[in-house]
Amino acid sequence: MKIAIPIAEGKLAAHFGHCQEFALIEVENNEIKKTEMLQPPPHEPGVLPRWLKEMGADVIIAGGMGQKALSLFAENGINVVIGAEREEPQILVKGYLADSLVTGVNLCDH
Repeated sequence: MKIAIPIAEGKLAAHFGHCQEFALIEVENNEIKKTEMLQPPPHEPGVLPRWLKEMGADVIIAGGMGQKALSLFAENGINVVIGAEREEPQILVKGYLADSLVTGVNLCDH
């Protein structure tokens, strides 16, 4: 499984479309095996879900995203976790794997 996390200044970016990079974290047997930092293509509607699918992402952990983005990720077979706190990617993934990831409201629904 690969988990994508939008990153700004080393931590989760509040909105995935405005991130500086993505952490793509490979997980095997509930353990982090590999972390890659990837430069995303320029943000345009629909580009990031397709690109992340091409990179092998199965899950995206985000602070927030709009309804169109949620739909596009679903169309690409990527599970979305929204409302995550601004934290380092490995901490978020460990929380996700332990089923203890703290999530709140979709930050884009305010």
